[in-house]
This record gives sequence, structure tokens and C-alpha cells, in this order.
Amino acid sequence: MEKDRLLAFTDGVIAIIITIMVLELKVPHEASVSALVALTPVFLTYVLSFVYVSIYWNNHHHFFHLVRHVDGVMLWANIHLLFWLSLIPFATGWMGENNFAPVPTAAYGIALLMPALAWQVLQYAIIRRHGSDSALARAIGRDLKGKVSPVLYSVGILSALLVDTRIAGAIYLLVAVLWLIPDRRIERIVHRP
Repeated sequence: MEKDRLLAFTDGVIAIIITIMVLELKVPHEASVSALVALTPVFLTYVLSFVYVSIYWNNHHHFFHLVRHVDGVMLWANIHLLFWLSLIPFATGWMGENNFAPVPTAAYGIALLMPALAWQVLQYAIIRRHGSDSALARAIGRDLKGKVSPVLYSVGILSALLVDTRIAGAIYLLVAVLWLIPDRRIERIVHRP
């Protein structure tokens, strides 16, 4: 199968996820700065979640430059990823509305952990189809960021529940920053003469 339908579907779902998240930003009923300040937790969670969803979209886009064809396993692995990404708006709203309380902050960490694991499943499905010597397998290499991220999310989840939600938030932000740093592995393979 060609990859174009998978990419178009993924783009559409991610656009809807971002739209749902922004709808959580409710317009204040009064015209004051204090009304805006009250929205700060919701806005901060929206920004972080927007960055995360954008990182997944960006990496998905780069990833599929090296994919020639898709099979049924890859389609289901992609749907699996989109399912977990679709839960980010719920966790975003819950954490923001509850001022980073421990259980919603841990749930947000779970909402970040599960797409990270689903991303690994998608990666393995693609490599299984294209081979361990494929351009994608070479580009991914050891995938240190992909292996460290779930560990950090788990530490963040436990920190939210057992220590302090600010530590969890800092860890979630750290992982986002790790992924914001441009990853040139795939671009190097695509542009190799």
C-alpha cells in the first residue's frame, strides 16, 4: 500500500487533536487581567501539549520520508499512536483545570508516556517491514531519546504522585526540550548522495 492515505489521515487526526485542545481555553466572562491570570494553568498546559503534538507530527512527517510502502501492521501501529495522542486533550484540560494537582499531573504523564511507547511500536513495525538494514533503521540507530523518554515520563508520573508536581512538570518540559532540539538523523539519510 502507498503511504499517502496514512499520512493524510494522520494529519487530519492531529489537526483535530490540536483544535480540541484549544477549545479548552475558555473565554473569561470579565474584562480584567485577573481573569486572564486565572487561565494561566490551562494556557500553560495547552502550550506544552501543543508542543508535544507538534513534535509528534514533525517526527512522523520526517519518519515517513524513509518509508516506501505500508502494510496492515504499520496501519494499526499508526492508529495505536493516534489513539494515545487523542487522549492528550483530556489530560491537558484535567491538569490545567485542577492547577497541576497530583493525580491529574500523573495522568498527564501517562498521556505522554503512552504515545511514546506507541511511537516505539510504530518504529518497530516499520523496521520489521523494511528491514534492519533499511534507511530508517540506519537513521534511528540506537535511538537514545526514544529509549530515555519513557523512563523520564515514568519518573515524572511517580514524582507527581509521591513527591511534587513541579518536579513532574519540569521532567515533562525537559523531554519536550529534548525532542525540540532538531534531530538530523533522518535528514542526513534523506540527503545523502
